[in-house]
Amino acid sequence: MTLPSHVDHLVVGAGFAGVALAIGLQQDGEAFLVIEKDESLGGTWWANTYPGATCDIPSHLYSFSFAPNPDWTHAYSPQAEILAYLEKVAAEAGVLDRFHFGVELLEASWDDEALLWRVRTSAGELTSTTLINATGGLSAPKLPDIEGIETFAGHLFHTARWDHAVDLAGRRVAVIGTGASAIQVVPAIQPEAGHLDVYQRSAPWVIPRGDHPFTTAQKRRWRRFPALQRAYRARLYYSHEALVPGITRWQRLNAPAERLGRRNLAKGVPDPELRARLTPRFGIFCKRILVSDDYYPAMSAANVEVVTDPIARVTPTGVVTCDGVERPVDVLIVATGFHATDPPIRHLVRGRGGRTLAEAWSGTGMATYKGTTVHGFPNLFSVLGANTGQGHTSVIVYIEALTGYVRDAIRTLRRGGYAAVEPRADAQARWNADIQRRMRHTVWMRGGCTSWYLDDHGRNPTLWPRGTGAFRRAVREFDVDAYDVRAAPR
Repeated sequence: MTLPSHVDHLVVGAGFAGVALAIGLQQDGEAFLVIEKDESLGGTWWANTYPGATCDIPSHLYSFSFAPNPDWTHAYSPQAEILAYLEKVAAEAGVLDRFHFGVELLEASWDDEALLWRVRTSAGELTSTTLINATGGLSAPKLPDIEGIETFAGHLFHTARWDHAVDLAGRRVAVIGTGASAIQVVPAIQPEAGHLDVYQRSAPWVIPRGDHPFTTAQKRRWRRFPALQRAYRARLYYSHEALVPGITRWQRLNAPAERLGRRNLAKGVPDPELRARLTPRFGIFCKRILVSDDYYPAMSAANVEVVTDPIARVTPTGVVTCDGVERPVDVLIVATGFHATDPPIRHLVRGRGGRTLAEAWSGTGMATYKGTTVHGFPNLFSVLGANTGQGHTSVIVYIEALTGYVRDAIRTLRRGGYAAVEPRADAQARWNADIQRRMRHTVWMRGGCTSWYLDDHGRNPTLWPRGTGAFRRAVREFDVDAYDVRAAPR
């Protein structure tokens, strides 16, 4: 594979964000290239192939608004179907010839004299006018920091790197974690495992999924009358937006959701002692809300043990908890999330003066302007950057909004004859101060809530503390007045 020596726009990552950017940049007639370290597009939906992998957002909302799919088979689509959808969208848009797979970003440095990015990849070097990070916040698996885990002699893997060659039938299996991946994995593997230990640090809130297949008649109507599908998507969108006030301001409004979670627990776990261990001790939405119809029944199965004592260490043959009990394990599965607040790319990108993103964020934590640009890093854009996650709805809404903002920024570069744009320090500071001020009122920061949303500084750099409408208005057009611009050399 040969990369060009220069490209106007280099996109890193080929998940939903990378595909949206590719389609948008092609529509604008821009010259671009997408590089992806994996062997195919899909991002999260290519990497996560664990048993039971399914989206926890309804299918018709977890898809591009400009590429509706009337043929979703279920209300909540499985991994393979989402991946097939994304592949189809990219193929029909005719952008796949601009994707280079198996190419990893090794380093990108801003050249302040030439006003361009100098990029080193696993397939060679090139320069680009803009660098667009589309790697996402849930792309780098995070292993737990447990003493002795490196000594484990059995099979050990993260849910995002599932080892399909390992047969779980009749084996003693342990799952560490009870987050979004674990509640899908556990019901899927429980019937075949000989014994399954689930190590729970804190019991999550789990509400019913209510998944169901779509009928042939429904799919036929959506295909024949696209307006009906748009109306169905709109209903899903506004039902999710209705959760925003309770999450971001008035937590008492979350009482109905809590009652739904408690009823789901009572229905799925008849044993009072087990039900007590699976009862959340924090307000709903404090952590990522989970949806499942089969998690609680699986946890109640005879071959499952819920372990709530903290893990002390891992031995070559098992897991030892703080009470001194060692439980033998053949297969150890870690479902411990991702580097959401400390993405690895922060060490690879150097801006003005040679500072990496990690160094720029060392004192304050991850921070961007409008979730995409960073002071000190000209012509660097992210989709998605800081505070663009969501606690209630589809990430695709934010991807589409930021893709539009980046496209408008590039059009501004063209129209203004600019070589580089960079957010002013004061504009970025005001943006982030407003976010953190609003964040104080959210459920994520109240009542001692702790979660992967928070960084080492105690800040929440991951989520947006308002509704999606406010975010889309904020990034509707590129606000060049908030940027320092540099004219293209003549």
